[in-house]
Amino acid sequence: MDRIKIVGGHKLNGLIPISGAKNAALPLMIASLLTDDRLTLKNVPNLADVNLLSRILRNHGVDLAVDGKRATPSAYIGETFHLTARDIVDTTAPYEMVSRMRASFWVLGPLIARMGRARVSLPGGCAIGTRPVDLHLEGLKALGAEIEIDAGYVIAKAPNGLVGNRITFPKVSVGATHNVLMAATLAKGETLIENAAREPEVGDVAECLVKMGVEIEGIGTSTLKIQGADRLEGAVHSVVPDRIETGTFAFAVAATGGDVILEGARREHLQAALDALGRTGTKVESVANGLRVSRNGAAISPVSVETQPFPGFPTDLQAQMMALVTRASGTSVIRETIFENRFMHVQELARLGADIHLHGDTATVNGVKKLRGAPVMATDLRASVSLVIAALMAEGETVINRVYHLDRGFERLEEKLTRCGAEVSRTSEA
Repeated sequence: MDRIKIVGGHKLNGLIPISGAKNAALPLMIASLLTDDRLTLKNVPNLADVNLLSRILRNHGVDLAVDGKRATPSAYIGETFHLTARDIVDTTAPYEMVSRMRASFWVLGPLIARMGRARVSLPGGCAIGTRPVDLHLEGLKALGAEIEIDAGYVIAKAPNGLVGNRITFPKVSVGATHNVLMAATLAKGETLIENAAREPEVGDVAECLVKMGVEIEGIGTSTLKIQGADRLEGAVHSVVPDRIETGTFAFAVAATGGDVILEGARREHLQAALDALGRTGTKVESVANGLRVSRNGAAISPVSVETQPFPGFPTDLQAQMMALVTRASGTSVIRETIFENRFMHVQELARLGADIHLHGDTATVNGVKKLRGAPVMATDLRASVSLVIAALMAEGETVINRVYHLDRGFERLEEKLTRCGAEVSRTSEA
């Protein structure tokens, strides 16, 4: 099993190219099920989750060809995927695949919309909370799908096709918005989705669906109006840059000091996080090729944040912010409102010397003068990268175990950090 070793105390200086967003690439790949034409996606990141979804889609009958393979391991060029679902040969998504990645549940909507039937495993538990799929199912029922649960599988049927309807989500859900949005593209008539997720990744998928021939109004807002089409066409689309990777590296620069250009980063996609970062004393500037993040060695000021759906502070950056303020000159308060079990990194940060106290959905972080390296264990994707940030600040060596969590969402993390002066290496043990 792989582990990452980090020797802290090095400032980050240089340029870090931002990869395509995992949270956009996955639903964009799933959108290929909606057409028998070719969908070409550019700037696809090379990640474990992308590779797993490729296997799932091939199981459904999607022909997938990849170009843009890197000529050298250090070349930062996103891959180009050509996906063609000319014949869907299997409408079942089995448990052994769906249980490994929740986003694969999103095949449900496209399969019902195009094939009139689907059998998709319930995704099961999750390390950061229950994350139920009731909103997905209620939204699809509103479009006319007949749904039952049998032996852990969602059995969905719409033999006469889906029909547009007005759907109001009781709470914001990125996954349910993706699922219902994709299903609505082939529904008869107009669908109105109210209280839709506004995340940039949802907008990126909607922009691609427009290229595929669907009329969609309200992209980027909480109300989406979709005019269903008889069929969708092929398209060429480039995956939006990853705002969570952008924020992660921005926090890493703030934590260590230094001066880094985040190439391709888009300020408008994480303004709330950048505002919070600015309050810590970190400088963030827009430049021609992205964002420039710098901290000249001044103390890290404490800051309080509360996670919210977009455009608020992202839950996917909560752990990274917590790692940063472990060294702040005062007390910070972080409240997690999205997931009920997303503080598992606290105990591991404490192993490095962090002073953090939990009270329900709120963490109080008392800044300490220094952290010390120690062996730690990654528990989920975002928690694992918070340990990387803390390790970059810590004195001595930190060993992070179970880094397969990192490989799910961060492309060439250790290489990007090393190129900017960090001392990071990966080792493998049987």
